[in-house]
Amino acid sequence: MIVLSHDRSGMPNQWTLTTLFESRVRDFPDRLVVVAGDRSHSFQQVDAQASALAAAFAELGIEHGDRVAVNLPNGVEWLITLVACAKLGAAVVPISPQLNIHELRYQLRHAEASLVVTIERLDNVDFLQRFEDVLADLPDLQYVVTVGEEDLWYDDRIFQFEDLLSSGTGRPVPLVSCTDDDDLAVIYTSGSSGKPKGVRLSHRALLENAARTGDVLELSPDDRVLTPVPFFTVFGFSVMVGAIGAGAPLVVTPHFDARDTLRVIETHQVSVLYGVPTMWQLLMRDPTFSPARVQSLRTGVIAGSDVAEDLVQRVRRWCNVLVAYGLTETGPTVTITRFSDDDEQRVSSVGRALPGVEVMAVDVVTGVLHGPEAVGEIAVRGPFLMRGYLRMPAETAKVHTPEGFFLTGDLGIIDEEGYVRIVGRRRDTIARGGFQVYPRELEDRLRAHPAVDDVCVIGIPHEVLGEQVCACIVPIEGAVITGRDIMLFARDVMAEYKVPDLVRFYDAFPMTGSGKVRRRELARSIALELSASYT
Repeated sequence: MIVLSHDRSGMPNQWTLTTLFESRVRDFPDRLVVVAGDRSHSFQQVDAQASALAAAFAELGIEHGDRVAVNLPNGVEWLITLVACAKLGAAVVPISPQLNIHELRYQLRHAEASLVVTIERLDNVDFLQRFEDVLADLPDLQYVVTVGEEDLWYDDRIFQFEDLLSSGTGRPVPLVSCTDDDDLAVIYTSGSSGKPKGVRLSHRALLENAARTGDVLELSPDDRVLTPVPFFTVFGFSVMVGAIGAGAPLVVTPHFDARDTLRVIETHQVSVLYGVPTMWQLLMRDPTFSPARVQSLRTGVIAGSDVAEDLVQRVRRWCNVLVAYGLTETGPTVTITRFSDDDEQRVSSVGRALPGVEVMAVDVVTGVLHGPEAVGEIAVRGPFLMRGYLRMPAETAKVHTPEGFFLTGDLGIIDEEGYVRIVGRRRDTIARGGFQVYPRELEDRLRAHPAVDDVCVIGIPHEVLGEQVCACIVPIEGAVITGRDIMLFARDVMAEYKVPDLVRFYDAFPMTGSGKVRRRELARSIALELSASYT
């Protein structure tokens, strides 16, 4: 991996995205940094366009400490916007194009974004119209910059991306004193287990975390990196930053499609692939999949949500994949498996902590940090932690211990060698008849049924038991299976109090943009169904 110059402590002198990118331009100006379809850009080309965009942004009044929202699919424009904002000391606020208008309005208002860069149209959504509708409700949002080819007839607050590149070319970029502790991004949590919160992540946290993760993967300029994970998630954002740090070309696609992803891997000879479990599953299920088509892959990472042992085993037959665990608040990677780990650890655990990161388990009753081999809430301390939740000091304090550990909300076990096994989310734990039931454990066991493709176990309120266990099942295509079949199978592989009380079947689960199952949505729909049946 290519590294920056270091001081005597061993850490880089200036750990900011601007200094990192400038070093790449200086040392490797013609090396490709991004490939998007038939478009490819070198470090020098991206830097020139980012400087032009930064100069144009500065003319609009964007300066150090401002926030710029980015509502784009993965693409070259995302990278150019990120580097331009870093040059001005402004933080980016990644926005999911999948948000509805109410969620969009909330995040932009909460982030106090001064400018937004948006795609004009995506998945039949007219974002020009959408932003025109919300502008009046957002006093901080001064400008909208659009990526697309439509002729604009709007007022002087709306500009086209290409026009700003043209107007900024040749203009000087203001000199900004930016430190590695400044915000590089404010990334909103997915909201899968609560209201979205804006997580403030510094240059140093994101860049160093990506570099440490890249060290484990042995990333080099010879690699070609692909992630279909959206850049608006901390997972996708980290991969983007990590590829820059490694000097490895980043291959981008605007959205995930299994067949198209396989074609891109084969065409561009991708060597490192990152994805959430659902993506890896869909790749193998596609009729055009074969190990021969993806033989260029050297390694990859499965992360972003629960990773089943069976999935890791199947992927490792054709890709030497690693498993990682992390959260938006941790920058993101906390633990990751290594190539040197034995087969058991690489399949059943999420690995060991990155260098410099401490991982402990906290007793959920007493709040005391305790030793290995006991279930507790995973707590993390280290240099990659968030600076806090934006405008939420009480929420920030609530998730930190007096010792400075961040409480993840995940339950897990840490063994004597430091390997971490995730049991489930603390708030997802099901209290059934005096017993604690961990959904992750049940899901892993139910996936072993030959007719089960995917499973999500949730708790449903019950006046006698407290909660009932409900197994939500996505069956294998063409499978003939009943709820009774699932219950009989469960009785063979788990204790009686863990056997599902209810079974529901789905064609697919409702998912967040980051690839997590919307458990609360499932629970609400089933609770409504049950309440309706009782009336």
